[in-house]
Amino acid sequence: MTSVAQPDKALERVPRSRRHTRFPRYSMGMTSPALGTVDPTAFERALVLDTVRVTEQAAIAASRVAGMGDEDLVDQAGTETMRTILGELDIDGRIVIGEGERDDAPMLYIGERVGRGGEDAWQVDIAVDPVEGTGITARMVNGSVAVIALSGRGGLFHAPDVYMDKLIVGPPAAGSVDMSWPVAANLQAIAASLNRAVRDLTIVILDRPRHEKLVQDVRAAGARVKLIGDGDVIAALSAAVRGTNVHAVMGTGGAPEGVLAAAALRCLGGEILGRFAPRNDDERKRMADAGVDENRVYRTEELAPGNQIVFSATGITDGDLLKGVKFFGGGARTHTIAMGLQSRVIRLSDAVHLISDGARVTIQV
Repeated sequence: MTSVAQPDKALERVPRSRRHTRFPRYSMGMTSPALGTVDPTAFERALVLDTVRVTEQAAIAASRVAGMGDEDLVDQAGTETMRTILGELDIDGRIVIGEGERDDAPMLYIGERVGRGGEDAWQVDIAVDPVEGTGITARMVNGSVAVIALSGRGGLFHAPDVYMDKLIVGPPAAGSVDMSWPVAANLQAIAASLNRAVRDLTIVILDRPRHEKLVQDVRAAGARVKLIGDGDVIAALSAAVRGTNVHAVMGTGGAPEGVLAAAALRCLGGEILGRFAPRNDDERKRMADAGVDENRVYRTEELAPGNQIVFSATGITDGDLLKGVKFFGGGARTHTIAMGLQSRVIRLSDAVHLISDGARVTIQV
């Protein structure tokens, strides 16, 4: 029940002792003096299904406690499960976007090493959000997901946890918008790229008091506004996939989420423009320590510069793009989007998990 954008060979299970020969790890490079040219999709073919398992299991765990009104419980369930599954993978992983600094997060903190490790393990940088939208998950509101992105070393921007002003569009409008333009001008450019009128656009904006003027400007230009409580990563994906009725994302959200969105948009052909927006001197210092320029507009390729990127998101609650987890006796059903930059394959996976011993289900399309 998996649809793909192009045919892909099934992965052969390779004994651990032979994997270094089959998929060389040397700094995720594309060539080796000893071995010559390497298949650039090897990284993605080896890891894409593993990333799917990571987000599926995190989504199932978070969904088990969704609707209970406890944000901390939701976050704990998703984070602990994601950390456990990452520990089982054949990677030497480094968290670069995670649950916070080491002193503030018990696991999946920035700088934490995950995976089995070893000299033949894939050397990867990892960005995670085990539950994007803990608040809406706790209230069982639509739009929460479990998200992960993997790249070779240095392939994901180490963004400090501050705000970022974002403009996100799908492939048709990529290269046609500019953060220095008025809202109305960008909306006209987006509409022209889609061969429609501005009044036919739907723009997603986080429902925050700081966005009051932005909402007014979008509506004054004639476009419709969809306000969301959380989840601008999945909103970014929705803007880059036709049929979701989302045409752009605007406004200020978390910078780490901007990096996750950029990883997906690299694979999908969309675009994110982001300008860091510190609120105080402490955040300016953190940006300076990270080498971030407050006045610079960062583009998709700067936020996710890697040549090898794998991304996966699994729905926790129903949304525009992904269905949420559905439970049945002894099992669960999940809906995931996964992709790789080099392989150019976008997978939409509808999976049935028989969790309990003896679980049975009649598969329904």
